[in-house]
Amino acid sequence: MNITVGVLALQGAFREHLHLLQRASEYILKNVLDARLDITFVFHEIRTAEKLSLCDALIIPGGESTTISLVAARSNLLEPLRDFVKLQRKPTWGTCAGLILLAESANRTKQGGQELIGGLDVRVNRNHFGRQVESFVADLDLPFLHGISTGTDGAGSAFQGIFIRAPVVERILPHVQGEQKGEEQRQDTVIAPLRQAEGVEARRALSKDVEVLGLLPDRIKKAGLKASSGEGEAEAGDIIAVRQGNVFGTSFHPELTGDIRIHVWWLRQLMQRAEEFENSSLADG
Repeated sequence: MNITVGVLALQGAFREHLHLLQRASEYILKNVLDARLDITFVFHEIRTAEKLSLCDALIIPGGESTTISLVAARSNLLEPLRDFVKLQRKPTWGTCAGLILLAESANRTKQGGQELIGGLDVRVNRNHFGRQVESFVADLDLPFLHGISTGTDGAGSAFQGIFIRAPVVERILPHVQGEQKGEEQRQDTVIAPLRQAEGVEARRALSKDVEVLGLLPDRIKKAGLKASSGEGEAEAGDIIAVRQGNVFGTSFHPELTGDIRIHVWWLRQLMQRAEEFENSSLADG
């Protein structure tokens, strides 16, 4: 069984993602003993709708979210991306700029300057930590990585998060289909267009609530900043990793590290999905 993973290659750190995907797949195929499927991973750079249609899953890399959005629109790729994520609900992971594009709402955005793909019921605050010169690296405790050890990085050890003009999840939005009520009235805020999920599996994936998978509490304490939250209420820290069904987003750049654990974790999610799909197909047959 082939699992074809695309990395959107319009701008940004797509080559770095491809490099870590290759390393992660080699690690999985060599070391993951509980894999019960005969799986081959195939990785592609995605620049056209035709190439996107071949993919089972997609990564939207870090870079300039406005540039990626504009190039996608000019390449007639924006609508196919929305179909891929929101109609078909295929597994998609966005890092930094990718998280912005996958949000249903993004603030600190000039009207007409950015279009969103959508797929995550969240509002993101773009460039939350400031300009590029204020970029930083922080040790992150990511519970979903506990138990994953790739040899160089022990299970449960901190993950180095690289934050470059990074967004955070400012608010988890009400889980409703389509445009989020009230978001379109917010100043300097853009929203993703309505799309209805198609098919039983897609509707099942869409029905999931947003899970918070990672927080950045230490940065708040050290910098004296106010934590992001639903409507200004204090949280334990800034939300920097979320998942909603098949759609996953991180504020930071795992692709700019040598640590393959998140890529290993994500590919294993794809393997589990492929196995469940095969089992259900066998049962139906």
